[in-house]
Amino acid sequence: MNNNRRKFLKIAGLSALAGIGAPSAFNMLLRGEAQASSGGGHDAPKPAAHGEKEQPVGKRYGFVIDVRKFAEDKDLAQACVNACHNIHNVPDFGNKKDEIKWIWTESFDHTFPDHSQYKKNEALAAIPILTLCNHCDNPPCVRACPTKATFKNKDGLIMMDYHRCIGCRFCMAACPYGARSFNWRSPRDTNPDGSYKFIKHVNKDYPTRMRGVVEKCTMCAERLAEGLQPACVEASRPTGAMVFGDLNDPTSEVSRVLRENFTIQRKPALGTYPSIFYII
Repeated sequence: MNNNRRKFLKIAGLSALAGIGAPSAFNMLLRGEAQASSGGGHDAPKPAAHGEKEQPVGKRYGFVIDVRKFAEDKDLAQACVNACHNIHNVPDFGNKKDEIKWIWTESFDHTFPDHSQYKKNEALAAIPILTLCNHCDNPPCVRACPTKATFKNKDGLIMMDYHRCIGCRFCMAACPYGARSFNWRSPRDTNPDGSYKFIKHVNKDYPTRMRGVVEKCTMCAERLAEGLQPACVEASRPTGAMVFGDLNDPTSEVSRVLRENFTIQRKPALGTYPSIFYII
């Protein structure tokens, strides 16, 4: 039986069906034929078999943060925070409720709540853990954003388009790491002399934000475009406490460090695949 006759008999059989199911079945047939003709049938690419590694495609930038080195230098974490916030015009509203943070410190138990805290090392508990957006490979914030103001770029970075942001904060609810901040107040408010009230050192090469938008770490995408390292990495460079690079490049420094050291991630069981790794 040739293909034309088989197709005719299928359509004729479906046409004989009664009730509202007939149009639906007919549409299903047409969708199936269209899928087959466009390569979506048996000839479509198949996913990797169980246990088989898929080959990474393109770049995927990430960090390794060595907590031990931050323990040796108590001021290093704050130096990284200052470097990031000064370059990106992150406002300081002077209170916890309105706090805007791109990079900050947390205690070990808040950073890694899924790790056992029973008989925990007291020295480790006292170390400030540097925390920032994880730039997940499977980011729930991107799926939650209704306007695509939050998106994943070609280098695997989770970015923000402030002009598209409508302030719904769905992305904040979706992020399991608390890595996003909302501008309840305007960062652009000025003093009588025209200076910014909440931004001490204005970087004119980076835009300020407005009230009613979400913001977060961008892994210094603007610096990467110029061949520079992220600001926090530059601030920690003498110590080597932060290593940055392409996770998909087996020859990169960050890949070498990951091969040579045991690392942990924040809430890995959620399946977000964070791009930030910690040496403990």
